[in-house]
Amino acid sequence: MKQSTTILFLSWGLRGLAAIILLQTLYFKFTAAPESVYIFSTLNMEPWGRIGSGIAELIASILLLIPSTAAYGALLSLGVISGAIFFHLTKLGIALPLVGDNGELFALAVIVFIASAATLYLEVLKYQRSHQSPNSTRTSSTASSGMATTNR
Repeated sequence: MKQSTTILFLSWGLRGLAAIILLQTLYFKFTAAPESVYIFSTLNMEPWGRIGSGIAELIASILLLIPSTAAYGALLSLGVISGAIFFHLTKLGIALPLVGDNGELFALAVIVFIASAATLYLEVLKYQRSHQSPNSTRTSSTASSGMATTNR
């Protein structure tokens, strides 16, 4: 299998994983499920934080699933999920036993963070490769093979 095909499958897998996790939490946020209300009440951000983060996660998911906007989706996803991880580490705790969570929400947030960061990395590599000028490739390969000449 060619390297570019492997990267393509990896990119789709990472983007799909992050988007699926983000999308599955929307039901809880938009229906004011007790778990979500508890979390955002604890943070003194209920209901605007719950609904606002849900809207941001929906937009990030859509952007992640469109190849031409995947980098923007990854950036937005990293921003939203960084906030979730921050609040888990500072105010909420990793586990939320009062709502039956034994750390699963935190683990899902970390998975989304890693998948989004890896997606952004792959998108940056793709951008760099597509904007590399033919001269810079030729010059660097000539110089590395020891065939560069200097004027004296």
